[in-house]
Amino acid sequence: MTAGLRDFLEIPYDELEAMNLDAKNERLARVSADKIRDKRLKYLAEEKRIKAVTVCFADLEGRLHMLDYDKKFLLKSADNLTFDGSSIRGFSAQQESDLRLGIDWPAFYWLPSDVFGPGKVLVFGEVLEKDGSPYLADMRAKLKAYLDRLYQKDGFVCNAANEIEGFLFKGRDAERHYHEIGKFEYVSTGGYYHSLPGDSLRSFIDSAAEVQRAMGFANEKDHPEVAPSQFEMNYSYTEASIAADQVLLYKLICRQVAAKLDMTASFLPKPVTGINGSGMHTNISVSQKGKNLFFDPKGQDKLSKLGWKFIDRILSSGQDLCLVLNPSVNAYRRLDPHFEAPNQIKASPVDRGSMVRIPLGNEKSARIEVRSIAPDANPYMALYTLLKTGFQGPIEPENGDKKRDRTKFLPDNIYDAIRLFKGSKYAADLLGEAVHKKYADLKLASAERCPKALGSKIKIPEIQFHHEVTNQYLWSDF
Repeated sequence: MTAGLRDFLEIPYDELEAMNLDAKNERLARVSADKIRDKRLKYLAEEKRIKAVTVCFADLEGRLHMLDYDKKFLLKSADNLTFDGSSIRGFSAQQESDLRLGIDWPAFYWLPSDVFGPGKVLVFGEVLEKDGSPYLADMRAKLKAYLDRLYQKDGFVCNAANEIEGFLFKGRDAERHYHEIGKFEYVSTGGYYHSLPGDSLRSFIDSAAEVQRAMGFANEKDHPEVAPSQFEMNYSYTEASIAADQVLLYKLICRQVAAKLDMTASFLPKPVTGINGSGMHTNISVSQKGKNLFFDPKGQDKLSKLGWKFIDRILSSGQDLCLVLNPSVNAYRRLDPHFEAPNQIKASPVDRGSMVRIPLGNEKSARIEVRSIAPDANPYMALYTLLKTGFQGPIEPENGDKKRDRTKFLPDNIYDAIRLFKGSKYAADLLGEAVHKKYADLKLASAERCPKALGSKIKIPEIQFHHEVTNQYLWSDF
């Protein structure tokens, strides 16, 4: 079939940015979901050049899943979508497999056609039980519900910005082929901020940043990171549920752009021995009626009492929740003090080895930065855990200032992290007993396929069974 026979939607990047920012602003303004639903359905019905709607959702581990629905079918069946939950790790058992898929119409994105194909739009889905209630393992729904309760009760708006580092390697599907060749190949051996215009890493960063901008991320800066072939592309803070969606979209964009360049964007926390790993530093602030509640010009490090109490609660539960923030065998290689590892359970404005940092800020930008999060964490689970713990978690019964002066450490291996997580009543209450057990079982299943004494070199199984890499073929070929 020739291209002249097709007439699918293709929108210039500047128009895409305006459309996606408008949709984002509607979410921030809390426009009624029903009103937006009617608006989107009318648009889909009238825009003849759209052929399919991509509906996406995350599993319990934070892996993104996508289904393409024919537009005409979706318009007729949007309220009656189902899928096989038993095919999703951590979701329903085989004997109770069917789940429903609702559509979160405010979380709607127009896509660059040169990257995702013409004639498609994307929207996030909500995983539902057969009776239409939220599915217990859908952490996106749990985060959204908690944020809505905070807003309804106190007018609190939680904001987040995630700084996601990754690596760019030669060849497509480099992670899936790692068990065959046992290594990754760099595309660049430059360093921090260093790249020549037009080299492979810079071309990738430029292309991915253009897509981010078009999808309404509100870009700030992008650059090569410290390690060879490592990158980071920063964008502005936003409301926490939108920020969590953007984490998954960021990784999707990077992987898609890299594949078009015959490369692989990898978000393994520590893919190569002897160089810095990748993190997902997560900046958090809380506002009320437009006022930043974390700022106090007279407070310690210009942080308010609320901000410090938020930190103290997170530190008090740091060991119990480490598995949520560092969910893979490979993640514990990053928590190595020789490579600027944020493995100390303390807060500091300057020490980058601290779990929590207090960046220099003003009335607008005051925030806390949780540094001990790996890029393979489920962003919905991580933000839900940090926010609910910051507001409601336990605080150790001793003077906060003295507690901050003590140095305790996060677990340095996943087995200790699983043990602390499984034994934590707080973690079970936070996530619910069923999800708490499912998550621990998933992590243990992956860990038991890897050597317990990992040593200094990256081992094939920790890549092969990494939760963002593993597919059914590799898992069954063990």
